[in-house]
Amino acid sequence: MARHPDEAAGDRQPGRPGPDATGVPGGTGTGASGRPASDVLPDLPPRLVRSARTIDGGARWMRGWHGLLADRLHAWDLDLDLQPGRPAWSGQCAVVVPVVQRGGHEPVDAVLKLTIPHDEARSEPDALDLWDGDGAVRLLAASRPDYALLLARLDGDHSLHDVPLDETAEPWGRVLRRLSIRAGDSAPWAAFPHLASDAEQWTDTLPARWHELDEPFPRWLMEAALEVCQSRGIVGRRSENDVLVHSDLHYANLLPSSRARLRDVTAIDPKPVIGDAEYAVAPMLWNRLPELDAADPAGHLRAHCAALSAAAGLDTGLAVGWTVVREVRNALSYIGHGQTGDAQRSLWVASSVLGRTLDGLPPVRELPTL
Repeated sequence: MARHPDEAAGDRQPGRPGPDATGVPGGTGTGASGRPASDVLPDLPPRLVRSARTIDGGARWMRGWHGLLADRLHAWDLDLDLQPGRPAWSGQCAVVVPVVQRGGHEPVDAVLKLTIPHDEARSEPDALDLWDGDGAVRLLAASRPDYALLLARLDGDHSLHDVPLDETAEPWGRVLRRLSIRAGDSAPWAAFPHLASDAEQWTDTLPARWHELDEPFPRWLMEAALEVCQSRGIVGRRSENDVLVHSDLHYANLLPSSRARLRDVTAIDPKPVIGDAEYAVAPMLWNRLPELDAADPAGHLRAHCAALSAAAGLDTGLAVGWTVVREVRNALSYIGHGQTGDAQRSLWVASSVLGRTLDGLPPVRELPTL
């Protein structure tokens, strides 16, 4: 499956939340003690079936996922909370099933997330453990060898997508401040990649790929990305301000705790890295482009970047820089896979956030959406 470098399991779910924490009308399909008969276990959504066929090990995982589901329901004393015949939810690499945990004094609404094993998902429970429910969905239990997580249930019928674009900076900033915990040296921190190390590598790999693809966009844009990589790489920076970064903190990965509190959101589906908190801004810029002011979409994009940075206490210039790096990487990947429209969207964001929108790109409303 051709996936852009900043995409990962379950990201970029336009309009509706990704595969972490969700709510649905009740109705269980289980027998006693959370042990459902095989004929009432939900089917995989067709979207995940298509995606799984393109992932290494995906076909094998699909053959055994009902057994894994039944095993986790029994081990964690769960009842399905999904009406028979209703599909479970999914992202690109995970299925999410609403459940009720019966083990304590009071039943607990939760969701069971089962992920097709892949490297990007390995550190998710480590990040959720460190956040401990402060800004991110609470992890109730994990079976790491199975890539199975039991998570607190949020309102999956809504997300920050339902809040007007210009009103999203404050709730996003509040969450990012809570998630940006100072990097430590205990064992869980060893699970996360370091942005500075990646940036050091990108100083070599980005220009090499740009040349391989016959220099598909102007040199000045590549140089703008390289300047950030050089200044924020291992050699060019100090690390005392590094934090744990949710690198996929976009609108659909921010769910409210209830329908009445759309701006009181909690993060789901983390793709954790250690580095500058400003790295988190880009997904809020490359989504919802059609909602930018038609008279000056590039100006609106820059204003939105500034508002997000101010709300989270970030350096706007560094947020711009990391956005350029991420979108240049994305554009090169898209071009390499023949995805012209997606590459044009990335180039529009990268150049526009710098105030130098490239000539020859389609109008922003004609670009593919995510």
